[in-house]
Amino acid sequence: MSDQHFCGVKVRYCISLLVALSLSIAPTAQGIDTADHRDGMSIATRQWDVLDVRFQVDTVPDEPHDVEFVAELKSDSGQQIDIQGFFNGGREYRIRFTAPMPGVWTYKTRSELPQLNGLSGTIDADDPGAGRKGGIVIDPNTPRQFRYENGEAYFPIAFECDWLFALDAENPKDIPKTRKLVDTLAESGFNQVVMNVFAFDVNWKKDERLKPEHDYGSPRVFPFGGDNETPDHSKLNIEYFQRLDRVIEYLDRKGIAAHLMIYVWNKRVNWPEANSDNDNRYFDYVVRRYQAFPNLVWDISKEALGYGHTDVTYIHDRIARLRDLDAYNRLITVHDYSYNRRFTEKVDFVSVQLWSSELHSVMRKVCEDMPAKPILNIEHGGYERGPYVVFTGNYTSPEVCLERSYQCVFAGTYPTHYWQGAAWNAVVADIASLPAADRPRLDYYRHMQSFVRRYDVGRLIAGDKKSNAGFSLHNGEDLYLYYVPKECDFIGIRFPSELRGQQMTGTWFNPFDGTYSEPVEQEIVQWPAFKKPTGEGFRILVVEI
Repeated sequence: MSDQHFCGVKVRYCISLLVALSLSIAPTAQGIDTADHRDGMSIATRQWDVLDVRFQVDTVPDEPHDVEFVAELKSDSGQQIDIQGFFNGGREYRIRFTAPMPGVWTYKTRSELPQLNGLSGTIDADDPGAGRKGGIVIDPNTPRQFRYENGEAYFPIAFECDWLFALDAENPKDIPKTRKLVDTLAESGFNQVVMNVFAFDVNWKKDERLKPEHDYGSPRVFPFGGDNETPDHSKLNIEYFQRLDRVIEYLDRKGIAAHLMIYVWNKRVNWPEANSDNDNRYFDYVVRRYQAFPNLVWDISKEALGYGHTDVTYIHDRIARLRDLDAYNRLITVHDYSYNRRFTEKVDFVSVQLWSSELHSVMRKVCEDMPAKPILNIEHGGYERGPYVVFTGNYTSPEVCLERSYQCVFAGTYPTHYWQGAAWNAVVADIASLPAADRPRLDYYRHMQSFVRRYDVGRLIAGDKKSNAGFSLHNGEDLYLYYVPKECDFIGIRFPSELRGQQMTGTWFNPFDGTYSEPVEQEIVQWPAFKKPTGEGFRILVVEI
């Protein structure tokens, strides 16, 4: 049998078909569809929906997380995927499966634990439900771009919320704060959230005005045994991860990718010793538990090589370990530009932290240095002001932050937005409850997402000089987009001489309110130009021939 890949999933061709009775599934409190294993029964699911199959044992070993437990799943069309299971507390183990294609999947387990070995059943995966697009992958035809497994384009506009895990981590029944914030982000056009599995607290002075209900630093929850001050790294806190499930699942439900940073070195977490048995147990558990979520992208660590915690060899090892464990081949990056620059071949997409005032040209240089990878500016130095001063970076104006995000877009890269009211330990989940002056201008990013979709910006060519000012994106035929700086009163367009005499239309897009001007038609002459509309701030000119 030969190993191949299908829709980003490791597959092995074989022949198998089993028809059985159908067993319906029931969502758990977390929202994940869950069914108990029963011999001779078939479980119903849909392509790209997350399904937990539960297995009960009579006796739990002393080290339940170290038990080998794997399900070999074979489809009726001949594909195979091997999923590593995980301990879920009590006497329960789970296989978390997301069908990469419709059909009947036969599973058989193997385990060193006799009660988990040799069990079999079937999963009948129907066509995907409405709005289900599959995992995020690299576009095979354009390696600088992302797409979903169903072929639709994915243009990430990310939002940093490191402590998203903490909003409802002490609420055993529900996630109202998480829903409130995530709903706002989804309505505002964000389709990726950069978050930690766990962070403890910031290492800078906190704003004296920070209200306790908005400070999620020093949480009482902890992913290991004990607490952050007196940890027992030999144990994992299953309840912590069960509650984190709810967050990842709700992001998936809202169509938002979870950019999950497995470690963070500068947020005062008392981690196990690097590459110890306890460290590997934690790392492996995170991968086994979350790999099935189609909205997941992996990030080894925030500030991966900073603060002297680890070295390049350790990051190499984590990436190799992740790729060996993750049956779905979810995308991997590292929150460290120096690592990505030196070891581009190790990651699927590049994350950079570049604060330069000449951001567009700097991002273009990154594209030239790493021409075959998507590039996310995970921190461009803009940290939009909020009700508290948390961390200011270089730029706090919402308008300047937006400018920098568009400069990333026009460089052919992807932006991440930080708001000081949600990026770190200070989180205001109910943004609408704030006075208007303290609310972030997230509406700007709703307009950006609408603009990106309208012109399928991800497919356009960046870097060519098509004007005497600003920056351009174009399709090489009949569509040209121009970022026109706020300093400009006019912009001169530069077209090939063979286009002279043809007609073009120019339409102005206002990125601050999402409105478009009436199109203006004019002839292409030797030195065509457009007058920028009055008003403060940059504008975008759409020229169609």
